[in-house]
Amino acid sequence: MASGVLAAIHICGFRVLALETENPSAIRRTVAFSEAVRIGHCSIEGIEARLIAKEQAAELIVSGNCELPADSKANRSSFIPIAVDPTGELISELQPAAVVDAIIAKKNCGTRLDMAPLVIALGPGFTAGKDAHIVIETMRGHNLARLIYQGTALPNTGVPGLVGGESALRVIHAPVAGTLRVIHDIGSSVARGETIARIIHTDGSVTDVAASLNGIIRGMLPDGFTVRSGLKMADIDPRLTELNNCFTISDKARALGGAVLTALLSRGIVP
Repeated sequence: MASGVLAAIHICGFRVLALETENPSAIRRTVAFSEAVRIGHCSIEGIEARLIAKEQAAELIVSGNCELPADSKANRSSFIPIAVDPTGELISELQPAAVVDAIIAKKNCGTRLDMAPLVIALGPGFTAGKDAHIVIETMRGHNLARLIYQGTALPNTGVPGLVGGESALRVIHAPVAGTLRVIHDIGSSVARGETIARIIHTDGSVTDVAASLNGIIRGMLPDGFTVRSGLKMADIDPRLTELNNCFTISDKARALGGAVLTALLSRGIVP
């Protein structure tokens, strides 16, 4: 979801900086700019993101010197810088025009109204006017991407949104703690009951993880990731003909990106 927001405002010319944790656990890795933390750089729909040292952030953002080489195939001439800064220390240093909390943690992890002239928060856990100036609805349905100026987004139901007629079955959580070994990665077609990954316990024993339904794997934590029991580790799309969905920004993420762009422009914040 955060990557959909980053793509939208980056394409429109806003100077952006993404702050991430040291070990991102996004399962939709092929459409998550957080992959840059793991491998140094990544590209989504022609938009490139690069990991930068926290100490470089101020210089790059203030100078606007996030240029790509002239022969780059990216659809913009600049990249999105990503710094590891889970507590948001750079926010007070850089004093941005706006802060967007797109963690989607279903709770407030520390976002405050005084962080910037405009603070935007996505999803439940925030109250507009108290935690953020604007809250954006993230629940699928009629109100998806609606800007909320008073009150809160709908509470978290704990049930994944309906995709291809499936909801809870399409998301797979780690049954035990251990080290993940991926057998079928993103883009693979799988059948219900087929082993898609294994979790290696500290004692060397193995727990197989099976596909919950027929479909295409569109989300999977990276091989070697240390999982805890109950951690979301994979996502299966039951729409067997929609392979491209694994590698493009989703409709929901695009909607949220458009909502953040609307919020910025409506408050007079322009590129």
